[in-house]
Amino acid sequence: MKGFKCVYILQYISYPAEHSTGPTDDLKRRLEEHNAGKVPHTAKFTPWEIRSATAFRSRDRAIAFERYLKTGSGRAFLCRHL
Repeated sequence: MKGFKCVYILQYISYPAEHSTGPTDDLKRRLEEHNAGKVPHTAKFTPWEIRSATAFRSRDRAIAFERYLKTGSGRAFLCRHL
């Protein structure tokens, strides 16, 4: 979505409890980078699939949501709702 910042949640296909969360302007490209092993944090766990993506008009709100998802209550929210 042009002009939007997405916060994505990826799920490791072979081990569904493993997730990765991050922001991007291009969701398709970012998933390809994760699956090609170009992201050091997730390179050892491939392939990934998109579990959820949320678009924001504001970069600041996207970053705030991503930070929230990485907290304890954010991880609980992710498991319950996303």
